[in-house]
Amino acid sequence: MNTGVGSTEPMNNAAPLQLFHEWVEGPEVALATATPDGRPSVRMVLLKSADEHGFTFFTGYESRKGRELEANPRAALLFHRPGIQVRVEGPVERVPASESDTYWATRPEASRRSAAASHQSQPVGSREELEAGVDAQPAQPPRPERWGGYRLVPDTYEFWRHRDDRLHERHLFRARGDGWDVVMLQP
Repeated sequence: MNTGVGSTEPMNNAAPLQLFHEWVEGPEVALATATPDGRPSVRMVLLKSADEHGFTFFTGYESRKGRELEANPRAALLFHRPGIQVRVEGPVERVPASESDTYWATRPEASRRSAAASHQSQPVGSREELEAGVDAQPAQPPRPERWGGYRLVPDTYEFWRHRDDRLHERHLFRARGDGWDVVMLQP
């Protein structure tokens, strides 16, 4: 089945994760979270993996997004590329500490030192104070307990494809037992 941006064939039989990999390249993604009272926020994060376990990214657990995910463990991801959008929604869980440690060890030294020094989303007095905190870190700092990974486990995918006539193509996949229900949506 042709699932390219120009295709007009239906997507009924495509597995959504496979289709995601056919459509999306690059790690940039918008992550939307919400507070317990429903106040939304969105920011860009770097996706580190998308596989049968879910969509994984790393951050500070005490950051705004970390606090929101702990209080309201559901989120949405939006991948926007020219002519297409893929939206993925679902519950979010922390990855095991061992997985966070493994990823931490792959990060460049400067990134580890910055993450170890930063209390993400907390106020800081000055840039100099922030840089002094980084300078105080050892060359190979251990992963702080306040930093690690989250995994969004998809229960919904939406694939959107642009059409110049504004009659865009939209297909919604919803998890059902061991498979997916697929419906075409009006633009």
